[in-house]
Amino acid sequence: MSQVNYAAMSDEELRQYFLLHREDKIALQAYLDRLGDRPRNIITTVDDPDFDAKIQAAVLKQMQAAENK
Repeated sequence: MSQVNYAAMSDEELRQYFLLHREDKIALQAYLDRLGDRPRNIITTVDDPDFDAKIQAAVLKQMQAAENK
């Protein structure tokens, strides 16, 4: 069996690879490690008085980004 170079794959390629090879636990771990390494954007905090507005703005931004793809 040949070795798979997960590092050479893009995030989407690695995701697709794992979806086709669900038994490959190393591929899943490589993908999860990548997701965990990404910086997290904190939109708001629970005690923020503008909590609802900030959440709605973030959801709208995500929807617009999805439409533009």
